[in-house]
Amino acid sequence: MLALTLAVAVPSAAAALPAPPPGAPGVPGGGAPADEADRSPGVLAAAHEAAAEGIDWRRCPAAERLPSPVECGTVRVPVDYARPRGERIRLTVSRMPATGPARARQGALVYNPGGPGGNGMSFPLYGKQVGGVYKRLNAAYDLIGYAPRGVGRSAPLSCQDPKEFWRGPNPSPVHPSEAFKQRKRERARSYAEGCARAQGDRLRHYTTPNNARDLDVLRAALGERRLNFLGVSYGTYIGSVYATLFPGHVRRLVLDSVVDPSPHNIWYRANLDQNLGFERRWNDWKKWTAKHDDVYGLGRTARQVQSRFDAARASVARSPAGGTVGPKELLNAFLDTGYSDTAWPRHAEALARFGKGDERPLVKLAAPDPSKAVSEENGNAVYNAVECGDAPWPRDWPTWDRDNTASAAVAPFETWDNAWMNLPCAYWKTPSSRPLEVRTTPGQLPPVLLVAATRDGATPYSGALETRRRLAGSSLVTERGAGQHGVTGGNRCVDAHVERYLLTGKVPGDRADCAPRPEPRPDGARARTVPTSNSRAAR
Repeated sequence: MLALTLAVAVPSAAAALPAPPPGAPGVPGGGAPADEADRSPGVLAAAHEAAAEGIDWRRCPAAERLPSPVECGTVRVPVDYARPRGERIRLTVSRMPATGPARARQGALVYNPGGPGGNGMSFPLYGKQVGGVYKRLNAAYDLIGYAPRGVGRSAPLSCQDPKEFWRGPNPSPVHPSEAFKQRKRERARSYAEGCARAQGDRLRHYTTPNNARDLDVLRAALGERRLNFLGVSYGTYIGSVYATLFPGHVRRLVLDSVVDPSPHNIWYRANLDQNLGFERRWNDWKKWTAKHDDVYGLGRTARQVQSRFDAARASVARSPAGGTVGPKELLNAFLDTGYSDTAWPRHAEALARFGKGDERPLVKLAAPDPSKAVSEENGNAVYNAVECGDAPWPRDWPTWDRDNTASAAVAPFETWDNAWMNLPCAYWKTPSSRPLEVRTTPGQLPPVLLVAATRDGATPYSGALETRRRLAGSSLVTERGAGQHGVTGGNRCVDAHVERYLLTGKVPGDRADCAPRPEPRPDGARARTVPTSNSRAAR
């Protein structure tokens, strides 16, 4: 939507890596040591070819809903990097050329919004739609969005009929019975079988290491010797894996709302930890709502607000709101309060209006949108393919039942719905990989900037601390006392650090703290912030 488009030529293939040497070692299917993966013929061959082809930037297809001057193109990547001349797919890419003078240009800034299953194609619009730090960065950088393998139009992955996936209303009992658990197990098994039938051998190649390899091919196609990357949520795990596999290819790396990359944490433990994080944020919302009882009338204590929510949950279980909003849809909608406090006012208002007999705001907030069925099913399929394929999961139901029963005792808000979403991994039909040991040694990487909020629910703060230990020389900027998921684009102090780093390479030493952004006002008025990261990781 920017009013001015600068003519930026696609850089020549000479800027990319050299062709792979004959007889170089192959690419393992999962994690591999940095020196092996960095020199593997599969990645080098794909990068060399992508650099020679470049990207044929053209007007974006109507399906992307990206207006001029945003441009779109594609990049070819192998499905299997051990067979670079085998089946290949095309990743869709978008670009807003840098708006500043040519002498100030610093190359391309690639963005991943999270997920797994998130689509970053809209990122080039951030300079106009969000403004602030993104507008200033767009003066120096081409803003590059892309859809990872399987997402959107990048060889889309699907595991079931989207209409079935998106149909409501659905139950979500607080204390699921044994019969309900059995039905969920049968559904998870059927879903896993459907993915295997639909995708065949391709299914095992949807992994984070392959997403990182795709990112290096994209870097080459853009004509960049070194990568500038901003990853949010799951995008930080892609970035951490990329830094481990390709440390010599990193120029500037911002990891915002950081996934704990410890092998034991990927992904079963991460989802259990999320339950606690979202419970904490749910309590934050209830306390804020109680503080504004004069506006919403939902109670003067968090306990009273919870009672009103429980009453709404019981009500839609008996009689779904609008015929489509049952307990699962209600919980799914209110999970947004855990991702961004910008959602707090409208969710409190919807709950208050529902209690007074007006269900319209709640239906607008929570009802399944048929127009989104295909994209939501697609994102969910990619989510499962990546998380189930990245690491081993328990294959026995008693382990799931024990761990999630214990989690639900202290974190009831999200635990069981999170378990049902991930349960297909117990029945996944392709072998799981061994997670990559994310780690770099001093001097391997240029400085890396980590950004995190201490009360983040989706990616608990401990993940940022662990990543700082694993990526030598990284610097951590912390928003204290806040829980925004996707911090960049709403806190001036944080934005200043991100902007300074991406424009100059300077980091604030080992760490820096920022005060929290102001709480939202109950009328919902507040400065625009960047859209929150894809929230699929807990749904």
